[in-house]
Amino acid sequence: MIGVGKTTAANLISQHLDAPLHLESVEGNEILEKFYTATPEEEQAKRYPFLLQLAFLNSRYTDIKRALESRHAVLDRSIYEDWYFARVNTDMGRISDLEFSLYENLLANMMEELEVFPKKSPDLFVFLHADFDTIIRRISNRGRDFEQDASQLAYFRRLWEGYRDWVENRYQESPVLVFDTDLYDLSEPDNQRLLLQLVDDKLAEYAQLQSA
Repeated sequence: MIGVGKTTAANLISQHLDAPLHLESVEGNEILEKFYTATPEEEQAKRYPFLLQLAFLNSRYTDIKRALESRHAVLDRSIYEDWYFARVNTDMGRISDLEFSLYENLLANMMEELEVFPKKSPDLFVFLHADFDTIIRRISNRGRDFEQDASQLAYFRRLWEGYRDWVENRYQESPVLVFDTDLYDLSEPDNQRLLLQLVDDKLAEYAQLQSA
């Protein structure tokens, strides 16, 4: 979820595993800022939500190809969850059914390409969870101007309400580790060590299954 602590967790895991880190790029993303600040009329005329999903989909596919240049890698976002964002924006009327169909066809083509990659899916999907009030507070604290518009509150809540259900009932590409950053604030060293231990344990389980 936006504002849950992905960058912090990704940095910790990357350093712990001595693996390259590929972060979602948001600074200087003109479409992202327009997505958050455009009026409903501008949004409909310029199709910013659809353009943003295409931009992020392309970015995630590029990150996967870059990650494959190393034996191990950590990504703070997944191409698999990109579908969820597109679905939510479609349900909210920000992306049309026709645009969503085009998006799904493009995504399907990309996923077919992944089938021939040496590593087509993650060893582990780490899902960070926090209460909605915590999410909003963290979004406010990090101070990105384009995320502060009160009109985006409904969008953030819609994303938050369905995210865990998507992880638990739709995502099937790899083992999943759910980590509650409300209970275990990642600013605390003990909680950082707990996360890394859980990651190690899950990866060991995965390796054992692969070798069985």
